[in-house]
Amino acid sequence: MKRLGYTRFVAQGGDWGAAVTQQMGIQAAPELAGIHSNMPGTAPAAVDKAIERGDPPPPDLPAEEKNAYEQLSSFYATHVAYAQIMATRPQTLYGLADSPADLAAFMLDHGDGTGQPGLVERVLARTLDSALTRDDILDNITMYWLTNTGVPAAPCTGRIRRTSSTPSPSRSRSPSASSPTSSTRPRRAGPSAPTPTTSSTTTRSTGAATSPPGSSRSCFSEEMRASFRSLR
Repeated sequence: MKRLGYTRFVAQGGDWGAAVTQQMGIQAAPELAGIHSNMPGTAPAAVDKAIERGDPPPPDLPAEEKNAYEQLSSFYATHVAYAQIMATRPQTLYGLADSPADLAAFMLDHGDGTGQPGLVERVLARTLDSALTRDDILDNITMYWLTNTGVPAAPCTGRIRRTSSTPSPSRSRSPSASSPTSSTRPRRAGPSAPTPTTSSTTTRSTGAATSPPGSSRSCFSEEMRASFRSLR
C-alpha cells in the first residue's frame, strides 16, 4: 500500500477477503487503521472441536449463540464437503475444466448460505432483496471458464474454508458484520467473544454478509462508513 502512495488506510473483506484482511490485522502495519470482516472467525477452539465431533451445543448457551452453534454444525456436517474435496483431491474436479455446465452447477450448488443451493437460488427466484442479477452470476462463472481457473483455485479455497471459523489474533480494530445466512456468526457473550480486538458487531436481518455484491450495495456502503467513521 505504501508503494501505491497510501500512508493510512483500512481494509475490508468477506470470504477469501476475510482471510486476507485478518492476516493484515495480524501483521498490523502502522498504516493500517483497522479492518472489517463480513466473514469473521469467532468460534473458540474448544467449541470448534466440539462441533467437529458432532457434540450437541452446551446447555448454557444463550439462544442466539445456540443458533450460531447449530448453524456452524450444519455447515460442517453437510455443506463443507466440497471444500474437503477441493483441498485434498482437486484433480478429481476435472469436470470444472471440461464442461461449462459442470462448472456452473458446481458454483451454483456448492452452497453460499445456510441452505442448498443457497443464496443464488433465491436471487434467481427473486425471493431475496439483492442487487445481484443473472448477468452478474454468468459473468462470475464465465471468468472461471475463460481463464480455466476452476481446478487451480480448488486447493487454496479448500484450505481456507476449513480454517475460517476460528478467531485470528488481530492486533487491529476489527468491526464485523453478519447475516442470518452467514456460516460463521459472531459470538456476543463469554470471555472469548468474538476476538479481543473486535470493536463492534453488526447483524443484518437480510442479505449475504459474506458476499457484498449479493446484498444491498447501499446497505454495505453504509455499514463500511459507520464501521470506520471513528477511525478517521
